[in-house]
Amino acid sequence: MANSFDFPIRPLRRVEYDKLVELGVFEGERIELLDGQLVPMTPPGPPHASTVDKLMERFFRGLGDRARIRVQSPFAALETSEPQPDLAIVPRADYETEHPSRAELVIEVSDSSLRYDRGPKLRVYAEAGVPEYWIVDVQGRRIEAFRKPGNGRYWQSQQFDDKSVICPERFPDFELRVADVLPSAK
Repeated sequence: MANSFDFPIRPLRRVEYDKLVELGVFEGERIELLDGQLVPMTPPGPPHASTVDKLMERFFRGLGDRARIRVQSPFAALETSEPQPDLAIVPRADYETEHPSRAELVIEVSDSSLRYDRGPKLRVYAEAGVPEYWIVDVQGRRIEAFRKPGNGRYWQSQQFDDKSVICPERFPDFELRVADVLPSAK
């Protein structure tokens, strides 16, 4: 982490961040914790929100009771990172007292945040051991799938255009047509 000081800055830990959230310190702010820093989240525009809605509907129908589908909810990735992915497919469990720290699949919808989703978020999800990470590239009209995490990166990536079908590795019987979740082509 680069900073303008001549000394290191201690990152905020997830437990500290959660306590501050509980106390209402960030009330009304759209932020997430990444690498110990508070990162502002861009307000979602209609294409982003529509894509998240379509993904949510399809995953709820397709996976049923086999997993919990969390939408724009905190994910306890690392000691200093608690991102809020657009969709996280997590094990069925009770998350009333803590956020999930395991996910089968994490999905970020990228309308204006592609560099961020391919950079710091991709690394954080790989370091957290998320077996599969998808970026829905709204502008590029495709889904980028990243698999096989290890050593802070994903060792396999593949792109699926709007004519393709993609299946999550953990749920190979669930097929998602890329075109079905993207905004209409202009």
